[in-house]
Amino acid sequence: MDNFAFFKNIQEWSDQYPWLEMLTSLSILLFFAFLANFIAKQVVVRGIRKLISKMKFAYSEIFSEHSVIRRVANIVPAIVILNGISTVPHLSVKVVSLVQMASQAFIFLTIALALSELLNVFNLFYQRNPKSLNKPIKGYLQLIKLIVFIVCGLLVLGTFLKKDVFTLLAGFGAMAAVLLLVFQNTILSLVASVQISSYDMVRIGDWIEMPSLNADGDVIDMSLHTITVQNFDKTFTTIPTNKLVTDTFRNWRGMKLLGARRIKRSIFIDQTSIHFITQEEQQKLKAFLLLDQYLDNKQSELETFNQQFENQSIYNQRRLTNIGTFRAYVEFYLKQHSGIAKNQSLIIRQLQPTSEGIPLEIYAFANTTVWNDYEAIQSDIFDHLMAIIPEFGLRIYQAPSGSDLRSLASHSSDNTIKHLS
Repeated sequence: MDNFAFFKNIQEWSDQYPWLEMLTSLSILLFFAFLANFIAKQVVVRGIRKLISKMKFAYSEIFSEHSVIRRVANIVPAIVILNGISTVPHLSVKVVSLVQMASQAFIFLTIALALSELLNVFNLFYQRNPKSLNKPIKGYLQLIKLIVFIVCGLLVLGTFLKKDVFTLLAGFGAMAAVLLLVFQNTILSLVASVQISSYDMVRIGDWIEMPSLNADGDVIDMSLHTITVQNFDKTFTTIPTNKLVTDTFRNWRGMKLLGARRIKRSIFIDQTSIHFITQEEQQKLKAFLLLDQYLDNKQSELETFNQQFENQSIYNQRRLTNIGTFRAYVEFYLKQHSGIAKNQSLIIRQLQPTSEGIPLEIYAFANTTVWNDYEAIQSDIFDHLMAIIPEFGLRIYQAPSGSDLRSLASHSSDNTIKHLS
């Protein structure tokens, strides 16, 4: 009886101070919320993580590193407050309603963040698959995240306005045009992502070239709105996804898949150095191992042809030229070169004569796509050809420089002085 009287006295005393009873109840509620949060995160979440870390499967480290379960655990204290705030005495109905709405909104937001984190984990799983380079799904996952957060925003708004989500959606029907305008880039990017994926236009790791946006490098990331290119100067260019559909770009993937890279470069021959080769020059060129058989076969062919024109002028007969012989030499040389792909096109041709000379174009393929090796092969070929051209009596065209003009002026001056003297 004494204990009962004691508690009764305490209750009568506390009735005189309602704010004290309210603070005590709030403190107890917050304690239980803190305790629930501690148990959920320190006991349950840690236990699940330790259990996952001990399980030996392919993606255990991803599960243990990301905080999907921890985000879900944040719901527990919010649920305690949501259900317990109504038991706190002397609180106004508006305060109770506001706290409940805030707790419910927090739960919606936490669920949205947990789903977003879960989509990130799923993307990491997918990137472990070799097929992910051909079919990246990051853009689609970002669209799903956008939809999740839009639904979350509508739920939060509906919670505070005390309206159903479908009622809010009906009210937004009149704002459809505004929403289309706001999400115009998102819609365009989504359509472009579908087209890029369907037609396999770009993959992560592709070397693409887009001069209009100064992009020239490897694709390192593909998202819903942008594609990131790391240029060869180590800078980054961010390209809107829809630009790859509307604008022109070059993808060098075919070169990498082929394993060979094209060489297409011309040597400009001075037209005044072209002539028929004499017997002495022919004997000299036969010293080249690559030309010995060619010259013999060509000479036999010309003799057979020219027998039909024995009584005509020598100018009407076919004769060997130094540029034709050099062209044959270049072809034989490239066929023997270890850096040239033997199963690809190899053409040595003359282009339209210009004021800078006759372009002799080399069209071949190096048997590598590695940049350094490709440039070394190309430089080695042209170093040799430019050095051996004088042996054929040919000259490479070069516009007169300042030193050439000074040398000419000095030579003319010396001749004038000699003539006067």
